[in-house]
Amino acid sequence: MEIRIGIVQSMKELEVDLGSEANVDQVTRDVEDALANDSVLWLTDRKGRRVGVPAGRIAYVDLGNPTGDRVVGFGAA
Repeated sequence: MEIRIGIVQSMKELEVDLGSEANVDQVTRDVEDALANDSVLWLTDRKGRRVGVPAGRIAYVDLGNPTGDRVVGFGAA
């Protein structure tokens, strides 16, 4: 599963590949908890790297690709 996070006052997004074993409901709860408590949202990518995002800087969160299927090439639509 991939998660994209928009950062306040930044044109770039933070993209983290959490791997196929990531639980959408748990990630959603983690995001909601960080936003409610104005704490740091900590995510671990599929390679074991940890990424922290201060909740006050989060503009939006996009949870996508829950099945892990990627479409590549000219036929992708």
